[in-house]
Amino acid sequence: MRTVVVTDGKYRASIAAVRSLARAGYAVVVTQTEADCPRTPPVFFSRYAAETKWIDGSAKEEDYVNRLETVLRAYERPILLCVGADSLRAVSRNAMRLAALCDFLVSPPEVLDALNDKQAVHDRAAELGIPVPRQYDGVPEAYPVVLKPHCGEAFGLKAAQRYRIARTEAEYRAALEVFAPYDKAPIVQEKAEGPGIGASLLLGKDGRLLCALCHRRIREYPIQGGPSACCESFYDESLIRRSYDLLRSFGFTGLAMVEWKGDRLLEVNPRIWGSFPLTEWTESPMAAQYAREAAGEDPVYTPGDYKTGVRMRFFLSDAAATASLLLHGRISAGLTGIADLFRAKEAIFRREDVKPFWRYLRR
Repeated sequence: MRTVVVTDGKYRASIAAVRSLARAGYAVVVTQTEADCPRTPPVFFSRYAAETKWIDGSAKEEDYVNRLETVLRAYERPILLCVGADSLRAVSRNAMRLAALCDFLVSPPEVLDALNDKQAVHDRAAELGIPVPRQYDGVPEAYPVVLKPHCGEAFGLKAAQRYRIARTEAEYRAALEVFAPYDKAPIVQEKAEGPGIGASLLLGKDGRLLCALCHRRIREYPIQGGPSACCESFYDESLIRRSYDLLRSFGFTGLAMVEWKGDRLLEVNPRIWGSFPLTEWTESPMAAQYAREAAGEDPVYTPGDYKTGVRMRFFLSDAAATASLLLHGRISAGLTGIADLFRAKEAIFRREDVKPFWRYLRR
């Protein structure tokens, strides 16, 4: 039985990854850096985790790779799956060194940097003929607009802090001041309309498409624009193809989510994404395909290899989103949120593995 070492157990996505890998027949070891997580992460209580290990310090520290290497040496050529952005960057920078100990799918640093740069992604999409929001230099000609640093994640900004919506010139000026410490010339785009859509893909070592899953956002929190609180799976071959063409043009390898608003490309998250638990509920082989490709098994892509129409929610954020919709007078949308409390799947709750969910709520 092959061992998979999963980093960053503090993230909700790690719970789905651990369960999916264990069901696929792997022995899963979950790690977490002590400085990045003050309390025991919920996934440590999962019955699907064969072992759990704390790592000293932070994934941001230069010495992180040395400590991770110690964990990896305890197993016979394990497969490594990085969940967090910091651990992913560290492994990317030390790929040749770690490749002697384990198997993984990680893009080179320059590819990750390019995909994290919203301007670079915007320009490449335009070259490929992929629709993108109109971009402004200087004061916008029309409102509303969205302002965002070229790479908010690099500054440690949380998802909801990485952009500002400006509906007037005064709000535009205020947003510039907010982002000034991080980016003195942030990207300014028209606010695209339409549903929020994600195309999540796995690309192999030679750039082959190995797995894909599409989802649309049903609710987000904050409701003015934020991370997904409730989403639903669907299949769109054209969307997958456009997302794949974009990622492959950068020479990407690994897991990524391409974000869309209607038919327009917004950005790329070149790592495991927040709604990753949907891969578990839709029975997507995303995690298992990652492990198979990393181990050199040459897996084959099967279009539409997941359940569509599966609606999933994150209980706490979705309850807050539903309450906020009702308070803002959006009664129909709020009532849909109430109905989804009973019909949508809870992202990290599984009857056969309930401890991670209750630990998550306690936190």
